[in-house]
Amino acid sequence: MFSRIARPTICIATRSLTTSSQNNAKVAVLGASGGIGQPLSLLLKNSPLVGELSLFDIAHTPGVAADLSHIETRARVTGYMGPDQLNDALKGCDVVVIPAGVPRKPGMTRDDLFNTNATIVATLADACARNCPEAMICIIANPVNSTIPITSEVMKKYGVYNPNRVFGVTTLDIVRANAFVAELKGLDPARVNVPVIGGHAGKTIIPLISQATPKVEFPADQLSALTARIQDAGTEVVKAKAGAGSATLSMAYAGARFTFSILDAMNGKEGVVECAYVRSEETECKYFSTPLLLGKQGIEKNLGLGKLSAFEEKLVAEAIGELKGSIKKGEDFVANMK
Repeated sequence: MFSRIARPTICIATRSLTTSSQNNAKVAVLGASGGIGQPLSLLLKNSPLVGELSLFDIAHTPGVAADLSHIETRARVTGYMGPDQLNDALKGCDVVVIPAGVPRKPGMTRDDLFNTNATIVATLADACARNCPEAMICIIANPVNSTIPITSEVMKKYGVYNPNRVFGVTTLDIVRANAFVAELKGLDPARVNVPVIGGHAGKTIIPLISQATPKVEFPADQLSALTARIQDAGTEVVKAKAGAGSATLSMAYAGARFTFSILDAMNGKEGVVECAYVRSEETECKYFSTPLLLGKQGIEKNLGLGKLSAFEEKLVAEAIGELKGSIKKGEDFVANMK
């Protein structure tokens, strides 16, 4: 009975994850055995946009690949394990999604993850630069505010950096904002869209409630509380899991949503817009998240900040210093690499 229900709707039937067209994109997930990587890989396996799914991790990947390969969808799954197989995992990839790294635990900030995850991301970016320099690179590994500058600087060393193809995936902030606004206003969350700009940590997460569709309004105290909840939502999950990890299922959903948008745009679909943390000239920060119009070559147009309320302008001003520090930290890490 389950298969009869499930088969006609291979993709999750939501606004964000439904895909109607087909192509043969090769997508790699680096960190595929982890708490984000496994559900993310499952969602990608379900998409007709994915022709080949290349899974890499330092352990357990053959088992994850074997498990997923039994699912009756078209994507062919291959598993790679350990540093010796990383190059093979990346050859010919069109899109690389990187959830690799250690998760947050109670009391930790995303910045506390820096030393471990910076090394991991730099190593994986190096492999991408050598094996699939034209691929769309989608970084989930935290702290995103620093791991995107790290990825960019590593790719510059190989002369293959294309700022239109390197994305910090901040989609979870948008997903959360949509869910929380819908909950407060009694709306269908699939029809709510709240742009979230800035970065992907604490006060650098700036939800633009004034630009939400459909239009919503909140009293000042409720708006302040809602903004704080969106900014601290990751910590909300870390605390609720009581030491067992951070956001994995919602992050996998958000990562899949962003990947499908990239694939749709590469496949010629017009009008695909997602927010992401990218190289930017929209503010005085070198990197900044804003809504982006996506196309076949990556970023087609940066749609900028739009008209901000006074409350939102204040949030942007308060975020700039922290963002600049995180960006410099990432750049310095690569500059000092041996």
